[in-house]
Formats: sequence, C-alpha cells, structure tokens
Amino acid sequence: MGMTMTQKILAAHAGLPEVKAGQLIEAELDLVLGNDITTPVAINEMQKLDTQSVFNKDKIALVMDHFIPNKDIKSAQNCKCCREFACRHDITNYFDVGEMGIEHALLPEKGLVVAGDAVIGADSHTCTYGALGAFSTGVGSTDMAAGMVTGKAWFKVPSAIKFELTGKPSKWVSGKDVILHIIGMIGVDGALYKSMEFTGDGIKNLTMDDRFTICNMAIEAGGKNGIFPVDELTKEYIKDHSKRDYTVYEADEDAEYDAVYTIDLSELKPTIAFPHLPENTRTIDEVGEVKIDQSVIGSCTNGRIDDMRIAAEILKGRKVAKGVRCIVIPATQSIYLQCIREGLMEIFVEAGAVVSTPTCGPCLGGYMGILAEGERCISTTNRNFVGRMGHVDSEVYLASPAIAAASAVTGKISCPCELGL
Repeated sequence: MGMTMTQKILAAHAGLPEVKAGQLIEAELDLVLGNDITTPVAINEMQKLDTQSVFNKDKIALVMDHFIPNKDIKSAQNCKCCREFACRHDITNYFDVGEMGIEHALLPEKGLVVAGDAVIGADSHTCTYGALGAFSTGVGSTDMAAGMVTGKAWFKVPSAIKFELTGKPSKWVSGKDVILHIIGMIGVDGALYKSMEFTGDGIKNLTMDDRFTICNMAIEAGGKNGIFPVDELTKEYIKDHSKRDYTVYEADEDAEYDAVYTIDLSELKPTIAFPHLPENTRTIDEVGEVKIDQSVIGSCTNGRIDDMRIAAEILKGRKVAKGVRCIVIPATQSIYLQCIREGLMEIFVEAGAVVSTPTCGPCLGGYMGILAEGERCISTTNRNFVGRMGHVDSEVYLASPAIAAASAVTGKISCPCELGL
C-alpha cells in the first residue's frame, strides 16, 4: 500500500523507506518553535535534562507574540526568561518587540519553513505550515524541550482523510469559509489524530493566504496536521520568501485514506461558527438577527495582507456602527507596513476602527479586546470556546474578514452583500 504526503515526509525524516499509520517513529526535525507562553515552560523542563545545550541554534524559533508588548509583570517575566535563553544559546531566530509577528504568519514570511520540512511547535496552530507542503504539528512544552536538545521527536504516524476540492469560490467566500464548512461537516473530533490532506483542481483557486487559514484550523477538527500539495503558487511563495532548498513530496496513487470528501467550492456560502464550538456552523442565510458588541480582524488565522485588504475594501467610506468596537490586528510588522503603504490604515482609522501592533492579544483572551459578561464578538480567530475571549458568559462567533468587517458596519452579523458590495 502506498503512502500519503504526510507519511512520505515522516518516513524521510525517520530515515525509513516507508511508514504505516499507527507506527511509532523518531523523526529528525527541521524547526522547533515556541512562544512567550510555552517557551518558559520548555526552558524549565530542559533544565531537568542531562544536556543543557540546543541541537542547532539556527533551527529553533522563539516568537514573542501572545502578550506582546507585555501587558503585565508576569508576561514581562516570561519574555525576559525567553530573551535570556535566546541570548545564552545564541538563538538565531528570536523575535521580540519591533520585529515580531504572530508566529504562524511570521515563520513562513521569514522563510523559516519550506516544503518537505518536519516542524514541531509548542502551540496548537503550528499545523499552519502544511500550506507550504510541510509536516507541522503542535506539541506540548515538554516535547519542545526535548526537541530543542535532541533535534528529534517521537510520532505515531497518522492515518489520513482526503478532501477533494473542486470548483471556484464565489465572491466573499474565502479559506476561512472552507475550513469552517469542513469542521461543521465532520465535527471537532472528525479528524482526530489524522492528517487532513487537501487535493483537487479547486486548489488552484485558493490563494496562499487561504491555504494558511485552512491548515491553521486543522487542529479545530482534531487533526494532527493539514497539508496541501506543492504547486506553482507554493513554489513561487517559497522562492519569494526563502533561500533554503526544499523537497516536494506527493501522495502515492494507492495511498490509503480513512475517508474521502469531495467539496465543490462554488457551492459554499459565507460560514459562521456560533458559540461555543467551531463545529457549530451556519451559513450566512441561516444566521438571523445576531447583534454584536465587537469585531476582531486579525490573528494567526486571518491577519495576513489578503485579510487586511478585504476588510479595508468593505470598511472604505463606511463607519463602524455606534456601540461596536472594531479591532484590526495585522499579523506581522511587514504586513503592518504594507497596510500603511497601501493606505489601508487610513481606511481603518477613518472607519472608526483601532489598529494594534502584531499580537495574538484578544484571540486567547489575553488583552486588547477582552469581552465583558453578555457581550458578543464576531472574530476572524480560530476558537470560540466558553470564556475564550473573556467572561464565561460572553460569546464568540468565528467568521471570515469579509463577514467581520461587514458586521462591524451594520452592528450585527452580516454579509458584505447587505452593504451593496
């Protein structure tokens, strides 16, 4: 029996001719990632090991993004711990205030991940890099510590689900709608510890930013990872951002999948996940009257330049509804600068939105947009669990930047078409 794309990458990194679903392997790593929340825990765990040195200072990335700039003493202490560790071990890829970004947007932008890589990160949305044809997955801080020391990690080889994408999305349907549709279809545990492998001629109609968004939320379906084939668009992205060599892996024709789903992108509608799970989805025509108090446009899911441009297109010449707070967060300094150069910042501010420095901030209920009791937020982030963005009696509705921007204008969950767009 043949291997899936993910299985081929894992086999190569384990030095094996082939692997099978369920097999335990030890694989070499191309990158180990941590942030300002998870890295201090990993550093403490590393101190318990016999070896105190890192395996390769160039293959560790530490990104300060969750509470940056620091919101309180504890977050400042965490960053100080990371900063001192990076200095002590001469970590090449340490990103702090002024050069940081949200990790899963920053690493591809910096060219630190390319096709064929095997990457672990002490953050669940590390699965984002599958958009580049890499195997990437989230791990705990203990595994991060072991990875930093040994450059290796243990894996149980995942079985796979194939998603055959066909057709072309209609206007205002993006990668966020695709992945919310899938999660609504299979559930938050529908791909539990499986590789979500995306194929089909519809992929050519998805931008790289769409693909990053889709892979980012593979974990919300329980997936071990999400992964796209490496096409010309992928190669062009890698060429533009990285000088590293890369390897293209393709699934065998006789690869085995636990299930195969065919999704016609042309039939999808803007999709919203209602509280309190990403699987609780409804299409825009099923939403009804849902008033909002806040709109957040950003995060590792939807803070890229395409997302900023879509939000600006909708907000241009319009005003955020009275009583609604609209928070826009470009995912990296580079994206922030691009927004300035394109005049997007002016559009956001004139519309009555606020623009933040790159940060995870409100996504995890950190800061820059905490919800009070009874408040509702439409958000381009990836999770809407109870209390995720603040008070346990607040509500988070997940949507695309188009829906979040239109909703900010109308004061209720809305499609841009309601604004005549």
